[in-house]
Amino acid sequence: MNRRLYFLLPDRAHALSVVDEVTREGVSSGNIHALGDRGTPLDGLPTASRRQTNDAAGHLEDFLWNANLLSFVVALGIFIILAVTTEPSLWLLAPFAIMVANFLAGLSFARLPNTHLNEFRDALAHGEILLLIDVPEQRVAEIERLVHQRHPEAAAGGVSWGIPAFGL
Repeated sequence: MNRRLYFLLPDRAHALSVVDEVTREGVSSGNIHALGDRGTPLDGLPTASRRQTNDAAGHLEDFLWNANLLSFVVALGIFIILAVTTEPSLWLLAPFAIMVANFLAGLSFARLPNTHLNEFRDALAHGEILLLIDVPEQRVAEIERLVHQRHPEAAAGGVSWGIPAFGL
């Protein structure tokens, strides 16, 4: 699974320069996407897909997190009802196992990097450009270091997970 790096840049010229540098370092232009407000010129920059613009990954993560919490609460309720209304039996293990699985899934969610587009809405509204750069996990530090050393005007916005096959 790739990691998505977010870099906020003041204008198109700086964004083009970062794109050139990163592509020279072996990142495919298909893994670079630019977002801006409606009035922000993005000519010559790799455009983001509709799913990226709408932050589909953020919506998917929110849905999965809420489904996990709901499932945990339902299993807890069933566990309490069974514990109060029936004598101890193996049926108590089923909701308990679901709760343990949900707890472990929640721990995994908490460890995922989770930067989302909502964090950049104000900057984009002021004409800044957001570059989304998808790289393998082992190249995250290298690409961040490259951008910071050669482009101090780029503000790092964080890291999130990405699934290129789904356009997320």
